[in-house]
Amino acid sequence: MSVEVLPDDRALRSGRRQRVLDQMAAHDLDVLVLGRQANIRYVTGAPQLWVAGTRPFGPSCVLVRETGAIHLLSTWDEGVPDDIPRENLYGIAWNPVNTMAVLKRIQGASTARRVGTEAISPVFAQLLPTAFPNAELVDGELAMRGARRIKTAEEIFALRAAIAVAESGLAAAVAGLHPGVREQTLAGVMMEAMAAGGVSTPANQEFAWVTSRDHPWRRVNGDGRVNDGDLAAFSAGVLAGGYMGEVGRTWPAGAVGNAAPLYARWDRLWSALLNACRPGAAAAELLGAYEAAGEPAPPMPVARGLGMGFDPPVISQHLPETAAGERLDPGMVLAVTGYVWEQGVGAVFGREAVLITDDGHEVLTSSPSWRK
Repeated sequence: MSVEVLPDDRALRSGRRQRVLDQMAAHDLDVLVLGRQANIRYVTGAPQLWVAGTRPFGPSCVLVRETGAIHLLSTWDEGVPDDIPRENLYGIAWNPVNTMAVLKRIQGASTARRVGTEAISPVFAQLLPTAFPNAELVDGELAMRGARRIKTAEEIFALRAAIAVAESGLAAAVAGLHPGVREQTLAGVMMEAMAAGGVSTPANQEFAWVTSRDHPWRRVNGDGRVNDGDLAAFSAGVLAGGYMGEVGRTWPAGAVGNAAPLYARWDRLWSALLNACRPGAAAAELLGAYEAAGEPAPPMPVARGLGMGFDPPVISQHLPETAAGERLDPGMVLAVTGYVWEQGVGAVFGREAVLITDDGHEVLTSSPSWRK
């Protein structure tokens, strides 16, 4: 296995970059200053060190619309694509005033009228105007959301590759399911299979759990072992090549018992969810699918954009105004969640990746489900 850090494919990064430039024009942005890791990779195509937790905002990438030039915070050039020249790299400075001095020297900084940034901190809210003295500082996240919500053909190819790795992990974990196995063992089997597929970065923290027969949306609070007749949920997710691949399934362990009617309810719900996945449809119809199927909406998002992290839209019962203002467009890829629960039986959970097409949808996940 190669240990060399390589940039994203030229066609992939070029297509994404053009979408951002188009959105900058639509939002009348002369310069875009980025600090969020996924946005930086989206624009530059340069993989960055994965960081757990949060970190303060820093102007780590600057994109100039007039020239298309990218200036990147990097102390080395490994993994930086050849269309970002070495003279456009700037190093880490402990004194932020020194960073501002670097930004001031960027061609177009002194004449920019509108500068967008997708994050900010109190310190840089004061300092950024010194680097762009004639500019109005505005919200640049809207431009990034507009770019990332629609996937290019190369992005869809990358998503398929990430999903394939996630599905290999799911298949390995399902194969290891039997009464008496520990949830941690199933999680380990899943992670091992995904690592064998070349990905060691999971996209989530929950991999396998026994669904509660007493409370919806919960896991069994036991000794971590799967018992005969339990419904075990699996959530496989990876971050591969910068893209998230996800798939979810629920399988019974041992004796099936009375789970069949619950799976039939999930099938009805899923049919309603898929019917809502069409171009031009209001995103709120995905919430309405739960109501139409007679099922309570889950506490997690019913659907969210799948891409480099959590892309728009995010459709949740807790964000009704957001759902009401969103429509589905061709090129969106959604992680759609179906969840049904029955007292004394447990829950059936499923998650699929769905591409909105010009004439409907395509389900990108293909892992088998129980009974199918």
